[in-house]
Amino acid sequence: MSVREAPEPVQHAAMNALGLFLASPPDGTPPEVVEALVRMGGNAADPLPPLLFFEAVEQSPIAISITDAKAIILYANRAFEQLTGYGREEVLGQNEAILSNNATPNRVYEQLWRTIQDKQTWTGTLVNRTKQGGDYLAELSISPVLDRDGDLKYFLGMHRDVTKVHELEGALRQQKARIETVLDAAPVLVVLLDSAGRVILDNQEYKRLLDDLKGQEPVDVLRAAISEQLGIDAFAACLDGRGFKNIEVSIDIRGHQGPRWFACSGTPVDEADPTARSYFGPVVAGERRLLLLANDITGRRREIERAHLENLRARLAEQQLMHGMREALAAAIYQIQVPLNVINAASGMLRGGAGNVETLAGMLDQISESGAKALATLTAALPEEPREAGVMVNVNALLRQVLELETNRLLADGIVVDWRPAHVLPELPAHKNQLRSMFKHLIDNAIQAMRESGRPNRELCLTTRALDNGVEVEIQDNGPGIPADDRYRVFEPFHIGWRNRRGRAGMGLALAQEIVNAHGGSIEVDPDFADGCLIRLSLTAVFPDD
Repeated sequence: MSVREAPEPVQHAAMNALGLFLASPPDGTPPEVVEALVRMGGNAADPLPPLLFFEAVEQSPIAISITDAKAIILYANRAFEQLTGYGREEVLGQNEAILSNNATPNRVYEQLWRTIQDKQTWTGTLVNRTKQGGDYLAELSISPVLDRDGDLKYFLGMHRDVTKVHELEGALRQQKARIETVLDAAPVLVVLLDSAGRVILDNQEYKRLLDDLKGQEPVDVLRAAISEQLGIDAFAACLDGRGFKNIEVSIDIRGHQGPRWFACSGTPVDEADPTARSYFGPVVAGERRLLLLANDITGRRREIERAHLENLRARLAEQQLMHGMREALAAAIYQIQVPLNVINAASGMLRGGAGNVETLAGMLDQISESGAKALATLTAALPEEPREAGVMVNVNALLRQVLELETNRLLADGIVVDWRPAHVLPELPAHKNQLRSMFKHLIDNAIQAMRESGRPNRELCLTTRALDNGVEVEIQDNGPGIPADDRYRVFEPFHIGWRNRRGRAGMGLALAQEIVNAHGGSIEVDPDFADGCLIRLSLTAVFPDD
């Protein structure tokens, strides 16, 4: 039905209602609609030509209807017909409820009627029904139209189908929920930061680490650790386009056994400009974000450290065996050297006496020569100490490794370890394997001493402190101690201070002294310590003798 075919009373009522509406648009009426209708009528100060006004509404792409004060439809435009599927003749005289769908809650309709009865514009969304029975989502604006006396005469309704917009918004919400589900299920810490370093997206792994750190922001802790590892501000560099990958860092968390290790990767992410200016293409670059991934590799690191400790245990056992052989052979050489010296002295005395003892002198010379050869053979049999390059070492780390190697023995003997490392300890140039072997000898001696003491309470105390030019280490046990007469003898290669000597060639202190001397330091038994034994040694910050 064309507009000219509409019944005259309907046309008159519609134009009258629209004229009143335009003359005094109620509060809340979309201004763009009023402006468009006024401009179509020419000069805003002149009355609108009724026919032009009516044609403008008829051809509007927005579904428009006009009802009386009881919501009886007096007029519906062409867009209304296309959207609802109802012909104009089918809805004129019908209540707007013809479009209602039971999917819209009653409270929405109640709030709608209260608003428009109060002569206010209502804007909202309803689930409407087409003639064919299909549902659609209507974004609706209903404005009251008042007469010159201010009484409510008509309602102007404008609505459009926003079903596809709603579906797109729902699809976006579902996609967001899927992404969040995947991120939360991922066993990797994921966090997205803005250019100022603020967290704008994270997952459950990040939240768990936040709880472990007692509220301290994980990104701040990780940023400091990664930057220290790389020597630059890693996050700032990443935002400049220089990402990083698989940087392994450790975080000390109170209440956890040992540090937690993370392999961290940072990737710069450029976001599109969301402003209206970028509708036809980017005008300016969007903001850059930083995507940080942190994979917890604590288990893997501990496996590596465990394998490393097993390797160290095997190497130290081999070194101890070699040290035992060297000590035994050195003791044999020393013991052979004494009779050889006596024989040489006797031979000299006889040679200076009567000639009838020449034969005896010759025999003694032969013994001396044989002994010298045996001595040379034993000396040649001494295994050489493997040559080791000097590197920078941390004494605390070496002592901690030795304690881990000795854990089973310490637990088996019921020994309580009091570990007192210096918080800040300078690194020293040293032969790492030699120092590690020396510390193991000293701790083994302390364990053996406490075992032989038979004391129920056994304590081992390890202390490190920084010196002006090196490091001092104290190894203290509450065993029987070393008698004053033996304080120097214990450093002899063949001295054994244990009651149980089976399988023991010495105490290893001769080699310990040799290693300490090679590192420019000193070692001593504290003579003033009464409750057990206190070994004090120092190492200087000079490269050891090669």
